[in-house]
Formats: sequence, C-alpha cells, structure tokens
Amino acid sequence: MRFGASIPRRSFLALTGAAVFAPAFGRTAFAAAPTDTPMHGLSAFGALKYPPEATQLDYASPDAPSGGTFNFTPSSWYFNQNTQTFNTLNSFILRGDAPPRMELCFDSLMGSALDEPDALYGLVAETVSIAADRNSWVFKLRPQARFHDGTPITPEDVAASYMLLKDQGHPDLALPLVDLRAAEVLSSDTVRLVFDGNQSPRAILAVATYPILSRANIEERGGFDNEPMTPLLGSGPYKVGQVQAGQTIEYERLPDYWGRDLLLNKGLDHFDRIRIEFYRERQAAFEAFKKGEILFRQEYTSRVWATGYNFPAINDGRVAKREFPSEKRPTMQAWAVNQRRNRFKDARVREAIGLCFDFEWTNRNLFYDGYVRSNSLFELSDFRAEGTPQGEELALLELLRSQLPPSVFGDPVMQPRSNGSGRDRALLSRAQSLLTDAGFERRDGFLQNRDGERLTIELLVNDDGLARRDAPLVENMRAIGIDASVRLVDPAQYQARQASFDFDMISVAASFTATPTRDEMETFFHSKTANREGSRNLPGTADPAVDALIDAVGRAETREMLVVAMRALDRVLRARRDWIPQYYLANHRASFWDMFGFKEPKPDYGFPVERLWWVDPAKAKAIGKA
Repeated sequence: MRFGASIPRRSFLALTGAAVFAPAFGRTAFAAAPTDTPMHGLSAFGALKYPPEATQLDYASPDAPSGGTFNFTPSSWYFNQNTQTFNTLNSFILRGDAPPRMELCFDSLMGSALDEPDALYGLVAETVSIAADRNSWVFKLRPQARFHDGTPITPEDVAASYMLLKDQGHPDLALPLVDLRAAEVLSSDTVRLVFDGNQSPRAILAVATYPILSRANIEERGGFDNEPMTPLLGSGPYKVGQVQAGQTIEYERLPDYWGRDLLLNKGLDHFDRIRIEFYRERQAAFEAFKKGEILFRQEYTSRVWATGYNFPAINDGRVAKREFPSEKRPTMQAWAVNQRRNRFKDARVREAIGLCFDFEWTNRNLFYDGYVRSNSLFELSDFRAEGTPQGEELALLELLRSQLPPSVFGDPVMQPRSNGSGRDRALLSRAQSLLTDAGFERRDGFLQNRDGERLTIELLVNDDGLARRDAPLVENMRAIGIDASVRLVDPAQYQARQASFDFDMISVAASFTATPTRDEMETFFHSKTANREGSRNLPGTADPAVDALIDAVGRAETREMLVVAMRALDRVLRARRDWIPQYYLANHRASFWDMFGFKEPKPDYGFPVERLWWVDPAKAKAIGKA
C-alpha cells in the first residue's frame, strides 16, 4: 500500500493539526460501532469477521482428537516470564521470574481472533457496550463463567482485578490502566470500566484481554504477591499441575472447563497436558529434543538449523523439519543503548557503535545466511518507513519539523552494508570520526572524553549463543578504542538488571500487535516510561516529538491513518538511533516429532501451537510415541 493512499487529507490533518500534543483530541476509535448497544465483539477499524451466531473460528479443529502431552520449549513469553528458569507462579507482577504460558490458566473479558488484526470477541463477557462519550465500557458477564474451584466469576472479581492490576500489576499491564478512573459494579452480572478521557482510544483492545482474578483468593493469600509458588486461582482451559521449581511445569486441561464451547475456544486446546522443561543452555535443550524428551521447538540458532539436524530420528523420518510463514505483525530485534548513562546520550556515539556490527560477516559465518538485515523497528509490516516522506506522512512530520533531525525528511536511516570482511575499515573509520566529533579522543589505546573518562560499554547477555554472536562486535569496538566487553549472567540476574535498566547495552526481540495502540508504543518509546522500571523503553527514549507521534498513532481512525502515523514514528526512531536494528527471520523454523495433526494454513496473526495442534494417534503409534 502506498502511504497516503485513500486517506482524505482533511481527515488526517484534522486529527493532528494544532492539537498534535493534545492527548484527548480526536477520540473516535471504534467509530463504526454503535454506542449504548450490547455487542458480541469489537473491531477498531471495521466490521467483525464472525457474526453473533458463529460457533467456531475458521482455524479451529473441533473434530480433532483430544489427549496426550505436548512437551515443548516456548518461543514467546509475556510480562515477567522467563524461558530458562522460574521462581514464582505469579505472571502478572514485576518481581520474580514466572514460567511461560501461565496465561492459559486465566480467562479475560474478551479475547482475540488470530485471523483478524484488530478484533475482540466476548469470553467472560457475553456482550460489551460503548458509552456515548466513548470513555466507558459496560460488560455483561456470562452466568456460566466459573473459576477452577467452581465459584462464579462476578462483577466484583472483575472490578477488583482491574484496580489490583492498575496498582500492583506488571508495567505492561499497569501502564494502559493509568487513565482508568474506576471499575464499577452495576448489577449482579454487569461491570463498567470508566476512563478519564485521556486514555488511548484503542486501549480497550489490550485492556479487555487482561486476566480476571478471584478477589476471595487474593484475600486468602494475604496479598497479590504473597505465596509466590502457589498458583493464583484461575478460570481458563488449563490449571497448574506438576511443578519442579526452576525445572519443569505442567498445565493440565480441565475436561469440564466452563468456556470450552465458546467461539474463541471451540476446537482448540486439544492436549491433556502442556509441559515445559527449562534449560539454561540452548544446546542442552536441543539434545533433549533429539532424544524425544521435547516434542516441538522453534530453532533460532542458524548453525544448528543448517548443520545440527542430522541425527537418527530425523534421518528415519520420525522428526519433521519445516518452515511456517511468519505472522503479519510488526517485529523488532535490536540492541538498546542505555541513554540514562551520559556517555551514550550523543546520537553519534550510538551510530558509531552500530557501525561496528558487521552483519554481512556475521550472517555468513555464524548464521549460514539465514537472516535478513533489519532497518526498521517494525519489520514484516506495512509500518516500515520507505523513501522520502510524502503526502500525509510529510504533513504530519512538518508539524514537528523544529523538533526533528533534518535527516527525518530524507530517506529513512538504513543500517550500513559492510564489505563482509568482519572488519570493514571504511565503516570503522567513519565510526572513529563520529566519536571524535562527539568529543572523544584516543589516549593510552582507549577513547576518553575531555574529563578523562573512558568510553566503556558492556553488552549484557544471558545465553552463550548471544555471547558468541556479540564477540566480533566487541572486537570491532575495541579496535577503534571503545573499552567493550560481554557480560554473561544467569537468567534471574538478567531479568532483574533489564527491569531496573542496569546495563549499558542489551538485546531485545519483540513482536507488536497487528494494530498497535498508543499504550503499546508508549511502553517501548514514550517519555513516560523512560524511567519506569519494568517498561520496555530500554534505551530511555524521552522525546516530545516521539510522544506526539505516538499520540497520533493512538488517534488514527482508519488503518490507512494508522499506517501513516506508524511510518512517521518509525522514521523518527530510526533517525534517533536509540535502537540498533539487527536482523529478522521471514519464517518460523520449526522441528517436531512427527506425531501431530494441524490445520493449514496457520492463522495470520498468531502461532500458538500448543492450542492449535493435537496428537494424531496413528502418526504417534508409527514413530513409537503412542
């Protein structure tokens, strides 16, 4: 899609114009949705795919058999979750490390459909109504909704959950609730969420999917974060089963789950048990997979993908190796350079660091040419900035011209292409010049500022593979006088240091929703999160122009307008060089013991194999896994 195409100039400028810094301006999200009318679902920019009478999602498999154990290594996680260890079963607080997939134990008011980019359908909530002022939302609860102990989910539980998450929840949950004024019980089956008018117009897309907790259970525990290794009372399709702290967790499917026949659940969740084993090292996890102790893995080590799949089970066909299309969602993998430390505040310093990464050499020698170089922070999406800004994108940026680097108005910043030697003299010479311009000079082999302080940088990692990847980058930085090193720490320390911003430079991989909200962009890029521990704003970005563009993202009334605002944001973030883009995969590289059934094609906006796949009894018997 060409930027600006089919967007009336009047409509977008009316939303930005003189009110570009006014958060409450242009609040017309869900403009097509009627107000004060109960609805079975919500879509930010258009009609819902599934009507009220729909009984299953197109990607569901209601006729698939149920049973068996799915033992896998997760490739994604949320909130405080950690794939290498765990010391708490509370996934919704900042403190501690929780196991992935704890969210399967909890239901929410609404849930997403993986074949629509911006749609929600009722889960615990049977219907939702939007107030005329679009600042409050009324949810009518289903009478059959139950917690795992058989007690009903009440409006009091919903109201208490939202206020608890607002006050004590993980920042990813708490930040979108900053503007929540009240959670009100209206009747025995109705609750209202009331915002103050400053909320992101599409905040409900995230907020309505928050976990519903039992008020009584929280009181019995003596507080939200007490008894960390005792699971919170849930209501979802799975509950916590066997647990070995830091090593193994099993989630057991509830055969009498109250919501199994709802639109969002019918034909999903086929495994009786979902089991996750925790490994500190990637190679140990791979060895467990080869032995059949792990049944499914996504491969992120290119060397292993290229050379490691040569073992008896794959050679005789018991293990399958294939690629699945990536989701149609923006993705980012990049280094964050911590600007809370004075030596990294100058963009020239950050640019110089980026010039030391020889992607071409790394891709050829370490990744077997398996990756594509990233330039945008929103790869695999329409939100990538391309060419010089034109039309509505240019008009939006013009409103902020005095606050933006001149480079924003040219072609977007691209990462340098090296000669592939591993030490490109031209790029390193350019890096040295940038550091000289930034006030550093070489003394006794290392760069120092005018106060005699050495330019040091430590790359924080939690995996041997990342330490090997970063070693050539460190060597290049040292070659030009930066006192660079890699620090490998254990998973718990890594999580704690990332959450408290105790690092110089750190790597992150993230996938955004297909319809990014203001809240989502704020947690990564907004000044309000620059010093909020636990936020994803790892570089400490604090720029009024970026804040204004994030607000424009939130006010977009159509997908075309969202694309314009996101491209402008991408262009500015790239010019700032807060993040150093790395690379991305165009597909999921998956391997699995060939005992599963699944429906193709996979949905466009998610790949939760643990919910979509099932054990095929005939295939399992054929490979000795019955």
